[in-house]
Amino acid sequence: MGKSEVDELTEETIAKGGILARLHFDMQSEKQEDLQPIMTEMINNRLLKSQGVIYCVGEIREPIKLEDVYTTSAAVTTLVKDIGSLVNISFNFAPAGIEILKPLSEIKISPSELQSILLDIASISINYSQYILGRVLSKEDYEKVMKDIKNREALGKKMLDEKKKDQ
Repeated sequence: MGKSEVDELTEETIAKGGILARLHFDMQSEKQEDLQPIMTEMINNRLLKSQGVIYCVGEIREPIKLEDVYTTSAAVTTLVKDIGSLVNISFNFAPAGIEILKPLSEIKISPSELQSILLDIASISINYSQYILGRVLSKEDYEKVMKDIKNREALGKKMLDEKKKDQ
């Protein structure tokens, strides 16, 4: 029996640094009928369209009632082009669990890939901080923090540009 197109695509992507992972998501709602459509939308319209996602396929379980809420979960097998894409998915979707299915051996990462991942993590952290600070600080304090963040962003961009010139 020959390999399917999905198997070939998976092998090619992994050979180029891709990762096949099973992501586990959970969701709760007071309304049972809301859960599966929201989970489907999250998988099909957000996760699948995320940068670096090659494909994803999943199974959404039937909702069950726990005390005063309903809960459901999904296991989504996802092929991404690189570890950076998986890191971004982890931050943006906060899966309850992640299983690395392939590669089965070690995952190699270049210094430039690691640098990019770490900068993405810093950027996501700043975005969350901005969101939280915008809710708790006075307008004046918030504007001062935002000015400091923009200055930091400009400095980071300058450092990246200098690093690219050196390579």
